[in-house]
Amino acid sequence: MILVIDYGCGNVNAFVNAFKRLNIAVAVAKTKEDILKATKIILPGVGAFDHVMSSFNGSGFREAVEKRVLEDKVPVLGICAGMQILANGSDEGSEKGLGWIPGFVRMFDVTSIKHKPKLPHMGWNEITTKNDVLFNDIDSGSRFYFVHSYYFEAEDDTYVIAKTKYGNEFAASVNKDNIYGVQFHPEKSHENGQKLLYNFAKL
Repeated sequence: MILVIDYGCGNVNAFVNAFKRLNIAVAVAKTKEDILKATKIILPGVGAFDHVMSSFNGSGFREAVEKRVLEDKVPVLGICAGMQILANGSDEGSEKGLGWIPGFVRMFDVTSIKHKPKLPHMGWNEITTKNDVLFNDIDSGSRFYFVHSYYFEAEDDTYVIAKTKYGNEFAASVNKDNIYGVQFHPEKSHENGQKLLYNFAKL
């Protein structure tokens, strides 16, 4: 069962509908007990780092999710700000991140952007990928939809499994053990996004 964590910071219905189109069993977490049944976890995220982190901390889900992810090794996919809170912290705020993948969230340096700089970075970007099961049947150079002003700077480049560029190159996707994150929105990325969600479900 794919479980989508609803803590008030993501378009939960978009993920439910995406997995239903793939004929994959999906549910939304209503209680901590629901999390115990999950075989995969989706951690969406939209908004400023501190708001997303404090919302997750205040949801009552964090302890149960951490047990499933860190102890039971259930695969989790953090999306957009849901990926960013996997880091230790962010330039955007003062809240501590989850620290599940060592790194820090940085703001784009607009001086490195050759064309007229614009934040948030919004639109379709090509990504270059490593040979990782999350990107099975997705060609390196495929396009995904991004909306963000900050990016994940991993402590170790081995955690980065896909990159893209806005001014400078940055992490489009990260992975450490059973923990995955994507900076883009697979639920808005048409066929490529559907393939990625299918691959995650089949991990």
